[in-house]
Amino acid sequence: MPRAETELYEPIRSFLEAQGYAVQAEVDRCDITARRGEDLIVIELKRQFGTRLLLQAIDRQQITDSVYVALPGPMELGRGSRWHGIRRLLRRLELGLLVVTFEHGRARVEVVFHPLPSERRKLKRRRRAVLREMAGRSVSRNQGGSTRRRLLTAYRESAIRIACALDALGPSRPRTLRALGTGPKTLSILSNNYYGWFTRIDRGVYDLTPEGRRGLAQYAELARRFAAEIKAREAPAADTPPPDPC
Repeated sequence: MPRAETELYEPIRSFLEAQGYAVQAEVDRCDITARRGEDLIVIELKRQFGTRLLLQAIDRQQITDSVYVALPGPMELGRGSRWHGIRRLLRRLELGLLVVTFEHGRARVEVVFHPLPSERRKLKRRRRAVLREMAGRSVSRNQGGSTRRRLLTAYRESAIRIACALDALGPSRPRTLRALGTGPKTLSILSNNYYGWFTRIDRGVYDLTPEGRRGLAQYAELARRFAAEIKAREAPAADTPPPDPC
C-alpha cells in the first residue's frame, strides 16, 4: 500500500504518456488531467475507496465524460462481495477504474474498465422473491435499518400460524392444518422444522414442541390474531348442518 496518493501519480502519468496523452497534475482541483486531441481524461487518486472519492469523481463529470478513479492494488478483495459491489457502483455512476499495483519496486497500471453508459439490469428472480415476501406478510412489525434483530418474515409468520393451529387442535396432519389457512408450504415448514417448534409424533402427524409454545409467547399479539382467525374457520365446519338425504 503506498504511503500517499502522490505515489500513484507517476505510474499513471507514464502509462498515459505512453499512449500519447499530454498529462498535467492538479488542474482546477483535478488530481490528473490528460489530453490527446479532443479526448480529455480526468483521474482522481485515492489510497482507499470511499464517499469522498465518489463525490470528487462525480463533480469531475461536469468537465468530461471520461472520469476514472485510481486505487492501489493488489486487489485481494477482488474475489469478495465488497469488491464486486464497488465495481457495480462505479459502473452505475459511469466512472472508469484504474488499479496501480506495486511489486518488486515496479508499478503496473491496469484499466479494470472504462467509463461507459450504465445499463440497469433487473434480476427478475430477485424481484419475484421480494414481491412474494411482501405478499406473504400480513403485518409490518419490522423497522427499516434494523441489524441483529429478529425479523418477522413471511416464513416466520407461516410458522406462527401453524403453531397456533397445532395449539388449538393438538396433534394434526398437514392437510387438516391447511384447511385452517396455514398455507401451501405447511408440510415443508413442519418437516424442515427450522425453528425447532414442531415434532413428528407419528407418520404424517405433527405436534407443537415446548420451544414452539415459547415462540407463540414471543409473538403473543400476532398469535392471538391468528388463533381468532383459526377459530373463525373452525366454526362454520362445526355449524354446518348434515346433508339433506334427498
